[in-house]
Amino acid sequence: MINHLRKYRFLAGELTQQELAERVQVSRQTIIAIEKGAFNPSVRLALKLSRVVNVRLEDLFVLEKQDWEA
Repeated sequence: MINHLRKYRFLAGELTQQELAERVQVSRQTIIAIEKGAFNPSVRLALKLSRVVNVRLEDLFVLEKQDWEA
């Protein structure tokens, strides 16, 4: 899965990783791991992130082609 969290975090008023973490109630390390692609958030966290950065969930997180193949 590809994510565009870093891009939309900046577009949402240049939020720092810490500010975003506080708004969605996770650690800064969690935000770092998501942005690096090392961690896929729960649906609940993904929805919170999309609300804070004001972007559709499917624009924030995108499945790669191999994720669609069986």
